[in-house]
Parts: sequence; C-alpha cells; structure tokens
Amino acid sequence: MKTLVKSMVLIVVLTLPAFVQAQTTTTHTVAPGDTMWKIAVRYQVGLSEIIEANPHIQNPNLIYPNQKITIPLSDNVKRLEQQVVTLTNQERAKNGLSPLRANWELARVARFKSADMRDKNYFSHTSPTYGSPFDMMRNFGVNYRNAAENIAMGQQTPEQVIRDWMNSEGHRRNILSQDITEIGVGYAQGGNGRHYWTQMFRRP
Repeated sequence: MKTLVKSMVLIVVLTLPAFVQAQTTTTHTVAPGDTMWKIAVRYQVGLSEIIEANPHIQNPNLIYPNQKITIPLSDNVKRLEQQVVTLTNQERAKNGLSPLRANWELARVARFKSADMRDKNYFSHTSPTYGSPFDMMRNFGVNYRNAAENIAMGQQTPEQVIRDWMNSEGHRRNILSQDITEIGVGYAQGGNGRHYWTQMFRRP
C-alpha cells in the first residue's frame, strides 16, 4: 500500500487579523437550561452534526425539557485519533517538550478535512471544498495565532502514521514545534487511499 505524507505550517503575528468507521448514537434528554450548543459541547460533537441527526426538530433554537435528542458518536474513530495524540505527545516528551492539549473542535475540523480528501479523491493541503487549512480553521470558528497541518494517506495504524511523519523533516518540525499548544486529529477510512489522517495544530 502506497503511503504519502505532507506538511504545512503558518505563523501569524499577534497583531494580524483496517478499521471500521462505525457511527453510533446515544440519546440525550433535554434538561432545563439546555441549548443545542451546550449539548454539543457536553458530548464534544459539532452542532451541525447534531442538527442533521435530528430532522424532527424544526427550530434548533427552540428545544424543551424532556425532549429526546439523538447524539451522533464516532467512538471507534475517536479512539484512533486519541492514539495519534498520545503518540504525538510521547514524541514531544522524548525531546523535552510540553504535551499538546487535545482540542475537540480542532479535531472536528481535522476529521472533516480527512473525510473531504477521501470523498473528493485528492491529497493536498488545499481543499476544493474548504480552501487552505488556515481558511478552514477560521471558517469553522477556530482562531489561532500560530497554526500548522500534517496530512497522510495510506497508513493503516496510528503507530505507522506517526512513524512516517517523524521520518519526514517538515512533519517532524510541526510535531515538535514550540510555537503550538493544541492538537486536533482527524481520521477517515475508505476511498482510494483507504486511510486518511490529518493533524491540525494551533496556538490560540
């Protein structure tokens, strides 16, 4: 299986503006004071994904106590993504660096990027759907002072993708950067590449 890796980094000045990707669900009962956003944060799931999973709710701004809300989960995928975060921080520890904090909103963006590469059959930092990774972060409401992205295709395990990234100068530089503090990892299975991986990094 051919494997590929690419990296991209952006620094901005402060003053300048064989896995099964099973989708499971759980049910949330609306409590007094709940909003769709609060529910999204609680389960670390995107608001648009929750709205899409609940077509019976005509106005997402109007939910009521005791309503049942379907919450889409991707537990198998998230476990793989967390393994990549853990392995990334192990590499940083070997080099005397502080661990990166996992950011679920950044991971959500990275997951969309991996799925986009799979669905649109491309392998590039520039998405025909979302533009550059930096445009994508901003459009998803994820702000940053410093940001970077690593992508890979074909690696079957978290261990393999981290090994390939660490053996590539640009990817290694992003993983070991002292200019970033948070990480989000997105994995998607299928398509011509079979396995798509995205690491997104940022310093808020």
